[in-house]
This record gives sequence, C-alpha cells and structure tokens, in this order.
Amino acid sequence: MNRTFVIFDVSELNLIDFSQVLETSIDTVRKSVDGTKTFVKWESDRVPDCVLNLTTRSYYYSYEEMLDILAGSEWTQPMQP
Repeated sequence: MNRTFVIFDVSELNLIDFSQVLETSIDTVRKSVDGTKTFVKWESDRVPDCVLNLTTRSYYYSYEEMLDILAGSEWTQPMQP
C-alpha cells in the first residue's frame, strides 16, 4: 500500500477535489478533536493538484506515520472511565 497523507486546516476543505483523493466528501473526512484540522490521502507518487493548492498543508506522511499521528491526543478522544 503506497498511500500518502497530508494534514491541513478545515478552512481549506472547499479546495479539495474529492475525485483526486480517497476520501468521498467534505462530510465524511475525519477531523481533529478540536475540529480545526483534517487530512486526505491518495495512492500515487504524484501529489494531487488540489493538495498542492493548500496553503496550510503539512509534511506528507506515510501510512505508518499517519497511524502514529492519529493515535495521539490531537486526533483521538481519551477513553472515559
């Protein structure tokens, strides 16, 4: 699996062309716990044009790197006792 991920501010979700990424719509993307960040992924060595247009995009992450990020407190609510 050669998936690449990028994190960006939700304010730029309207710039994503969902035909170029693996997410299906603005309504189905996962958001950070505080609701300010989201991410998209793609399976290609070529970065989608819509991702290149993002001004708040992060470093590009591999699948393994993204799993570690999503396990953190910024993306996962703590379990309630």
